[in-house]
Amino acid sequence: MKRLTFAAEHEQFRDSVIKFMQAEVAPHVERFLQQGMVDRELYLKAGAQGLLCTWAEEKYGGAGIDDFRFEQIIIEENMRHGDIGFYINLHNDLVAPYIAKLGTEEQKSRWMPGIVSGENILAVAMTEPSTGSDLAGMRTRAEDKGDHWLLNGAKTYISNGILSDLVVVAARTDPESRHGLGLFVVERGMEGFERGRKLDKMGMQAQDTAELFFNDVKVPKANVLGDPSQGFRYLSRFLAQERLVAAIGFLATAQTAFDITLDYVKERRAFGKPIGAFQNTRFKMATMRAELDMAQTYVDQCVLLLNAGELAAEDASAAKLLTSELEARVMDECVQLHGGAGYMSEYRISRMYRDARISRIFAGTSEIMREIIGRSLGLDERKLV
Repeated sequence: MKRLTFAAEHEQFRDSVIKFMQAEVAPHVERFLQQGMVDRELYLKAGAQGLLCTWAEEKYGGAGIDDFRFEQIIIEENMRHGDIGFYINLHNDLVAPYIAKLGTEEQKSRWMPGIVSGENILAVAMTEPSTGSDLAGMRTRAEDKGDHWLLNGAKTYISNGILSDLVVVAARTDPESRHGLGLFVVERGMEGFERGRKLDKMGMQAQDTAELFFNDVKVPKANVLGDPSQGFRYLSRFLAQERLVAAIGFLATAQTAFDITLDYVKERRAFGKPIGAFQNTRFKMATMRAELDMAQTYVDQCVLLLNAGELAAEDASAAKLLTSELEARVMDECVQLHGGAGYMSEYRISRMYRDARISRIFAGTSEIMREIIGRSLGLDERKLV
C-alpha cells in the first residue's frame, strides 16, 4: 500500500540511507556476527554521513531537523539493508534525547558534538539482575557526597554495553522513596566503572549486550541529568518514543522477511511448479500483506502524532504490542514457507526469526503493553476495586 506520510525530501534522504547501509553495513554483517559487535568506526561513518541525531541542533553538528520521519527512515533502512546489530536507533532516539532534553547548556556543549559525530557512543543502564523491568525496585544507589555522587550497583542486558563511551545510569537517590531515582552520565574510563562479560544471546548476535558494574564511582555533579530525584518521571516521559522506535523497527523487519519470502516462493519449485502457485502460499502471503499494511498505517500515524507532540502512552504501547506480535507471526510463517531452508543459518530468514524473539520482551513486554492500554480505558483495579 502506498504510504502518504513522506514528501520528496524524505525519499531523497531514504535513497542516501539505503546506499550507506548497503555500502558500510551489509558487506560486513558476517564479521560483525562473529565478533559480537559492530566496528566503532561504523558510528563515525554514520556521523560523517549525517545519520546520527538528525534532530540535533546545528551548533552541535546536527541538521536541526525536527521531523521524526527522518529518524524513521534510518531505522527502517537499517533493518532492511543494514543489520539489527547496528543499534543506531538506541544511540539516536533513545539515549541522546535524555542528554539533549534534560541536559544543561554546558552538558550539551560537552557531549552532543561527539554524539553527533559518532565519537561518543551511547548506552542507557536501567535493568538490574534482580529486578528486571521493575524500576521502582532498583537497587543501584547514588549517594550525595557534597561535590560528587558515589555510585554503586550492577546493571545487566545493557545494549551497546561494550562499545559505549557515555552511559546514562539510573540509580536510587532516595532510599525512602520507590520513585526517588536520578540519572547519571558515566563516562568511559571513570574509576570503579567496569564492564562485565559480553552476554551470549539467542539472537541479535552483532549487537553487543553486557553487564556493567559500578564500584564507588565518583560521578561529578556536572554529570547529573536534571533533578536527581526525578529520574523515574524522566524515564516515563521518554517511554512513548522508545516504544514507537521499537515498533518502527519490528515492522520494518517483518516487511523485510515478507519481501525475502515473496522472492523465495516465486523461485522455489515443488511438484513441478513454484510453491507460490499453491493456494495455501497465496493465502498466507495475502494475509501477511494485509496485516503489514494495516500496521504500517497505524505506525505512520503515530510518527505524525509524535511530531505534533501528541503521541499518547497508550497509542505508543498499542503500536509496540501490535507490531511485535505481528512480527512474530510473520517470521514464523516465512520460515515455514521456506521449508527446511528456513531452518538453516545460511539463510537470512533463519537469523531474523531468532532476532525477532526479543521484540515481545524488551521496551516493555506484550503483557505490560496490554496493561497500559487496559488502564487507559479506565479498567484499573486500583480504581475499580
